[in-house]
Amino acid sequence: MHVVEVEGHSIAYDRRGDGPPLVLLHGWPTNSREWRAQIDGLADEFQVVAWNAPGAGPSSDPPQDFSLPDWADVLAAFLQALGLQRVHVGGLSWGAGLALELYRQHPTLVSSLILVGAYAGWRGSLPAATVEQRLQLMERNSQLPPRNWAPALIRTLVADDAPTVIIDELESIIGELHPAATRTALRAFAEADLRDVLSQVNVPTLIVNGERDVRAPRSVWEPLYSTIPEADLVLIPNVGHMVDMEAPDGLNDVIRAFLRPATASTTPGTPSP
Repeated sequence: MHVVEVEGHSIAYDRRGDGPPLVLLHGWPTNSREWRAQIDGLADEFQVVAWNAPGAGPSSDPPQDFSLPDWADVLAAFLQALGLQRVHVGGLSWGAGLALELYRQHPTLVSSLILVGAYAGWRGSLPAATVEQRLQLMERNSQLPPRNWAPALIRTLVADDAPTVIIDELESIIGELHPAATRTALRAFAEADLRDVLSQVNVPTLIVNGERDVRAPRSVWEPLYSTIPEADLVLIPNVGHMVDMEAPDGLNDVIRAFLRPATASTTPGTPSP
């Protein structure tokens, strides 16, 4: 794990490999550990960077009024601090929303998008009542020890027959959450509406969802797929929301297949010709 200071934030991240840069953005209330199988599995072909957003993992907490655009600005500064100019950006759930916000504000940094279990922000993808219910639940849960509520949350994140080892790892990751930052992050996502960005996306985009995802089901991913110009869609069978952990090899194969044409004529870390 490396650490870099960016605009007053201490950002912890993992970085492996020497190929074209692939930056991975975790969901919430997880951290970069959710991408372990992608870091291990893709570093032979890509320079894989998995950051911990301000407020996650070993990174420092953001101010309580932080918004999704604020996280996107820090992410852009983080990429520039690492010397990365054009990157493939993959995000899961909250992280996929952040990827779209990064594209909105800093499109020249993004070479392609990989959106896994994605939302156009909660406000942009879910009924208002569902957004309020999720927000209130996490506001309440974040005041309690994760062991009191993480098992119930995990049941909505993975398929009902997910292996115990994955459930245990998720419990461990969620146990590292920062309570105040978690409230800030989910309030920001509850307010986010990224629907206006979708039709503006002008880079290769891959949408990946688990067929048994109850948190971002078809009603969530279909508007993204139908609105982002020429997006590709892959549905992975027998898994839920945490595709990166439930089907790591399948997701890695999908990412390789998607990125190989995009990187065929691209020098790592430099703008495309």
